[in-house]
Amino acid sequence: MAFQILLNIGIAFLWILLRNDFTVIDFLVGYFIGFIMLFVLRGLLNFEFYGRRVYAFFKLIVLFIYKLILANIDVIKIVLSPKMDIRPGIIAVPTDLDTEWEITLLATMISLTPGTLSMNFSENGKTIYVHFIHIEDKDEAIKEIHDSFEKAILEVTK
Repeated sequence: MAFQILLNIGIAFLWILLRNDFTVIDFLVGYFIGFIMLFVLRGLLNFEFYGRRVYAFFKLIVLFIYKLILANIDVIKIVLSPKMDIRPGIIAVPTDLDTEWEITLLATMISLTPGTLSMNFSENGKTIYVHFIHIEDKDEAIKEIHDSFEKAILEVTK
């Protein structure tokens, strides 16, 4: 993937040199042309096109922002409610992620979302212990983490 990005930047600089016009717009046009060229050549050169991962990365960012806004609204409702009707709890969330940085990214995203906090990892690193400020259903909370953050991280890394 890194080679494809560097190749795409190289094509953009080549475009600038051939046009003999050194502007940001010409660089972006050259980058777009390189992007299209790599997309077309992906079948001939038998490599995975990096645009899919870039798209998945932006989807992960948008998902995180969406979940962040929803969690903030939930915490605001809890804080502004006249009586404290919460059920806090700690749940062991198993994960299918393989590498340490994927698991760390998941734990960080959980901790940055208001109302949840990653507390610890299991010995093998395949389970994250998460504290929830309010938990209705344990299985639903685990499913929510798997279907949102973990799935999005797997799309970016695999």
